[in-house]
Amino acid sequence: MTKTGTRFRVLATFAAAASLTLALSGCTKLETTSPSSVRNAAGTEQARAGSLGTVDCAHAKCIALTFDAGPSENSPRLLDILKEKHVPATFFLLGKRHIDTYPELVRRMADEGHEVASHTWTHKILTDAKPDEIREELERPNKEIERLTGKRPTLMRPPQGRTDDTVHDICRELGLSEVLWSVTAKDYQTDDSDLITERVLDQSSRDGIILLHDIYDGTVPAVPGIIDALKKRGYVFVTVPQLLAPGKAEPGKVYR
Repeated sequence: MTKTGTRFRVLATFAAAASLTLALSGCTKLETTSPSSVRNAAGTEQARAGSLGTVDCAHAKCIALTFDAGPSENSPRLLDILKEKHVPATFFLLGKRHIDTYPELVRRMADEGHEVASHTWTHKILTDAKPDEIREELERPNKEIERLTGKRPTLMRPPQGRTDDTVHDICRELGLSEVLWSVTAKDYQTDDSDLITERVLDQSSRDGIILLHDIYDGTVPAVPGIIDALKKRGYVFVTVPQLLAPGKAEPGKVYR
């Protein structure tokens, strides 16, 4: 088990409860927007993807692979796998002990065509924080990512998926859209790569947003099997912005 994985296992256990609540309750107080509704609102114009290819998710069976809480010592192997299989991903990066520890990996993610986004600076639960603390948690990784890649993030994922009107308002001020997920492998609960693969495949559907963490030992070894199995089912991998194209995420809104 990696030291990084140990640090976040306790935090991620709470994320399990959060994701379960979202899945079972429908989160009646939280309005979310689906990828298909964004595309439909934008019309039928051909979606333009990034450097890893062009795809129109209005017609293709698209799915987005996302990774939280990196970069980590496992990220180079993950990036090698994604490059070999020509799969773009969306990375929601943590600041403290991650962005500031592995700046070269942040650059590599951007250089290889992946979407680089924010998961806050210290994994503070934003709904428990004061407005100034929320701004600090969101602004600091944005500035570092922009400094390293030349591009300011437009997406963020709130820790544990916990958000509220105050977070929405501050995200709107900062030009950030919130992205949750529809598929979770709960890879913080197990290092069993086969189980992680099984969980992802069981939940995956068109326009899905898959949540994984490359900080845990069992996750990266599961990725090749996940990619191969979903490709056999006809899925096309895209980043979150590509999943919404030709529409775009709107700051202050939540997407899932």
